[in-house]
Amino acid sequence: MAVGKGEVLLKLLLLLSILRPLQGSKLIKEASHFATLPTEQYDYIVVGGGTAGCPLAATLSQNNKNYKILLLERGGSPHGNWNISRLENFHITLLDMSPTSPSQAFISTDGVINTRARVLGGGSCINAGFYSRASPRFVEKVGWEGKLVNESYRWVEDKIVYWPKVTPWNAAFRDGLVAAGVSPFNGFTYDHLPGTKVGGTIFDENGFRHTAADLLAAANPNNLRVFIHATTQKIIFHTQERRQPKAVGVLFKDENGDLHQAFLKDNPESEIILSAGALGSPQMLLLSGIGRKEELEKFKIPMILHNEHVGKGMADNPMNTIFIPTKKPMRQSLIETVGITKHGSFLEASCGFSQSSDSVQCHHGILSGEIGQLSTIPPSQRSLEAMKEYARNKQNLPREVFQGGFILSKVDGPLSSGHLNLQNTDAGYNPNVTFNYFSHPHDLKRCVYGIRTAEKLVQTNHFANFSIDNYVTEKGNVMERILNMSVKANVNLIPKHTNDTASLEQYCKDTVLTIWHYHGGCHVGRVVDKDYKVIGVTRLRIVDGSVFPSSPGTNPQATVLMMGRYMGTKILRKRLGAA
Repeated sequence: MAVGKGEVLLKLLLLLSILRPLQGSKLIKEASHFATLPTEQYDYIVVGGGTAGCPLAATLSQNNKNYKILLLERGGSPHGNWNISRLENFHITLLDMSPTSPSQAFISTDGVINTRARVLGGGSCINAGFYSRASPRFVEKVGWEGKLVNESYRWVEDKIVYWPKVTPWNAAFRDGLVAAGVSPFNGFTYDHLPGTKVGGTIFDENGFRHTAADLLAAANPNNLRVFIHATTQKIIFHTQERRQPKAVGVLFKDENGDLHQAFLKDNPESEIILSAGALGSPQMLLLSGIGRKEELEKFKIPMILHNEHVGKGMADNPMNTIFIPTKKPMRQSLIETVGITKHGSFLEASCGFSQSSDSVQCHHGILSGEIGQLSTIPPSQRSLEAMKEYARNKQNLPREVFQGGFILSKVDGPLSSGHLNLQNTDAGYNPNVTFNYFSHPHDLKRCVYGIRTAEKLVQTNHFANFSIDNYVTEKGNVMERILNMSVKANVNLIPKHTNDTASLEQYCKDTVLTIWHYHGGCHVGRVVDKDYKVIGVTRLRIVDGSVFPSSPGTNPQATVLMMGRYMGTKILRKRLGAA
């Protein structure tokens, strides 16, 4: 009977967790509903209801001047989707390759499997949930006001951020980091501090995810309209000789494929704000006629403005993982603890996303411990179809292959960068992206330092109780065996050099994968000005990670959420004369 009461209590707690974000869901309508509305013009049109777009739109709606805000999101709602909401289902969403999946997979030309969000709430709906602020140095570098930055962080934290209950794997990782010299231990903190710390999470004590979409509950419902499955096709400009092109509206497609137009009010303060992410915002500029002349002509896109810098400077923080086999299945945990080294490497840990009766069988995406190689596929044949086929062929792998945890090493910055180009003129299609991982030698040095730190960490006594027969604490060629196991794992489509782990540089290159922290493509001074207004046109701004010179902090989620609140507040203050 007691068990029954416990289950009822758990369900009640889950229900309470769900009810609060659903308050904001009353605003959400399917895009086709737009046609039923009376003709209306808007003060602000926000394209992209993601990690920045939701807090931005909510903040802009909090005005007493009846400024009207329109938020357009190409994906669906996260509410009611348990694969998004529940921590234990984290990996399932990443594996969903259906046309309506919240996670839209792509493969960079480097051969690294990646994904972009396609859901209201953006990356906060599909990430590992870790919350950690940017360093003061980053805030100073980008020219933000420190006081308002802190206020904006706190606004987010009060609504959707929690302290994790540290799991045994992360506790061992925490203590191992300190023993390996990543010190001091800074306790529980959101701040970016050298050493080891426990950060925040957007998963509450019941394992329920709280996303950027939940922040819409703070909006003024009289001033905000939110449409999902609204895929913006292009920005509409008014052009006149000897004057800068002026953004006047957007063209978007609804869930039925019907086209609609939404327009700004005829006011110089009205704006279209792109918050479509590091892939979506440069892609939208190109589709709208802002970009390199030759590329626009190739796709017969009428040129609004020649700017050769659109899509340039794309960067993705390279990550490498080490898989540690364990004696028994581990309790699931995502990122809770981070080691911030003094040499540009960040270390994190996760575990427990293994094969079970109620989980995806065998193929667990980016953080997979499975053994075998997908990298034997020739470069010309590397595609999502090949990835799916390989996943189907792995169903007979033994369950024990999936039993273990991961040590993750991420390179700060990075200094290596690439570019983005259109594949076609379909706004729902992924652009071509090249990140040029480890093309800068300093990034490779940082990776090697991170792997060496992980080697010290896993050989501390803190992992002895977890590893198979003290697998990681035995003397001898332990690390070589571990690294070879990781080299053989299906983490990317890059040719491998098995048994060449004596070269950590080669190991870094062979096992590089993403931690989804890609950024750039619309850099300040080249595509946008210091206020993130697009250079060369009027009434168009960008507020998302595409303007970042580097990835903020250990994980950018906190800063992107903060940025939406920060920029919304700045825009309103300037317009209302309270800057």
